[in-house]
Amino acid sequence: MAIEIRKTLLQVETILIEGGKAAPIPLKLYAAMAVVKNPWAGKGFVEDLKPEIHAVAPVLGELLTRMIIDAVGSGEQVEAYGKAAVVGLDGELEHASALIHTLRFGNHYRTAVGAKSYLAFCNTRGPANAPVMIPLMDKNDEGRRSHYLTIQTAIGDAPAANEILVALGASVGGRPHHRIGDRYQDLKDLGNDASNPAAV
Repeated sequence: MAIEIRKTLLQVETILIEGGKAAPIPLKLYAAMAVVKNPWAGKGFVEDLKPEIHAVAPVLGELLTRMIIDAVGSGEQVEAYGKAAVVGLDGELEHASALIHTLRFGNHYRTAVGAKSYLAFCNTRGPANAPVMIPLMDKNDEGRRSHYLTIQTAIGDAPAANEILVALGASVGGRPHHRIGDRYQDLKDLGNDASNPAAV
């Protein structure tokens, strides 16, 4: 099947002042988004989603990764990353999940930025102009709280009821004045092992 992409959008946000104080180094946040026809739209309940996942997810992974890397300049410069999908109201939440929760999508991005950690994610359902929330996490260190960030955006006319909005996010830098420490200090204070943070 052919993927039907209606539009793409690239957003670049630069934060210069946070909490009334100038950022020592401005934080740059990038969101690359594609609005595609839901490949399961109008088909009723589809038991096997794999054919469409295999056809659509790799194309989106490659496209959105290229948009991020072209905007940032290189994969090495990306410090935190994440992904999101919003399915239109005629689709299932499973449809949003299907396109981003596959290595055929995410591995394009992981490889391009040289990441070790998993891609933080958000998958929701909503109408046009629904909030797009892209959670970010350090690409190599899941406990580095300075890079726990969320890109919040929206596209005025997307997703339509029969569409899915798919997004990748990136940051160059962490929160400008981060001062809550990393999870490793909490683990040390609590006497817990990093490999078993909940001590269960």
